[in-house]
Amino acid sequence: MTPEQVAEAVPVGALATWITNNIPDAHGPVTVTHLSGGSSNLTFRVRDDVNDWVLRRPPVGAFLATANDMGREYTVQTGLQGTDVPVPTTVALCPDDSVIGAPFYLMGFVDGIVYSDVDAVDGFDADMVMAATDELIDVLARLHAVDFVSVGLGDLGRPVGFLQRQVDRWCTQWERSKQRDLPAIEEVARRLQRSIPTHSDASIVHGDYSFNNTMWSRTDRTRMVAVLDWEMSTLGDPLTDVGFVLAYWGRAGEIMWRRRQPQPHRLAGFPGDDHLLARYEATSGRSVQDIEVYRTLAVFKLAIITEGALARIRATRPDEDTTATNDTIVELADLALELSDAI
Repeated sequence: MTPEQVAEAVPVGALATWITNNIPDAHGPVTVTHLSGGSSNLTFRVRDDVNDWVLRRPPVGAFLATANDMGREYTVQTGLQGTDVPVPTTVALCPDDSVIGAPFYLMGFVDGIVYSDVDAVDGFDADMVMAATDELIDVLARLHAVDFVSVGLGDLGRPVGFLQRQVDRWCTQWERSKQRDLPAIEEVARRLQRSIPTHSDASIVHGDYSFNNTMWSRTDRTRMVAVLDWEMSTLGDPLTDVGFVLAYWGRAGEIMWRRRQPQPHRLAGFPGDDHLLARYEATSGRSVQDIEVYRTLAVFKLAIITEGALARIRATRPDEDTTATNDTIVELADLALELSDAI
């Protein structure tokens, strides 16, 4: 972001006044810099003379109450303080959009590494590869083991009927955003509707869990220090998170990120799906029965999310070449259809 865009997203004078009035240990002038990362919300580093924070806010302009819910992100991370799920320390929430133009919250800055590409895991040996992979799965299992009522998150979502609502919601989203008919999406929707498991469990669900949304220690590179980006979190079926891990780990991740550096787990030496599933079963004590339904649902959702992005591009930047984005959607839809053969 340019300095002008940062100033528009986070007016430093208004923010400094709010900090002075709401944070007792604030001290000195405030500076704001943009941080990369965050799949839909904007992330900034905010510092004064003694404090080092991160500010999260929705994108500038129109935003969605569900996808850009700052109160949800703040509440979930506050609830998880003191559990064995690593999250940043929450500091303060501002639901008033008149301060900087949107609701926002502050959390403590965590110094770590995001394993977003192969360069980030340069120097890993075979033991480190396995240890980091197991840590990724183990932290997810620990999240799914949290007693959400005891940590004050019992109202985060409605677990009963979660999977049916997920399929219905994304079918509706497809109808709202589709740019043309894709028979593969229609067929996957039909197959998912008739394959919804009846034995689903309930836990806190992250909603977009992967290496890209976790942060790792600089000194012990196989230890996770924070799970990030909680905008999609809710109460629901924990296997939906496992399905997303598998989707990103496999061909869907390759399709989504093919214009970037390869993802870390595409390196030789990272284990395959069977290891991830066995580790999750062993750590969580849950069966991964019907996992192909969850994997298919994850890829189905990724196709529809990308279709929504395509619709926004065409509405706001009509001269932009969207060929690559369109190809990504078609490939994801075809992959979902292929995966659905197993459900």
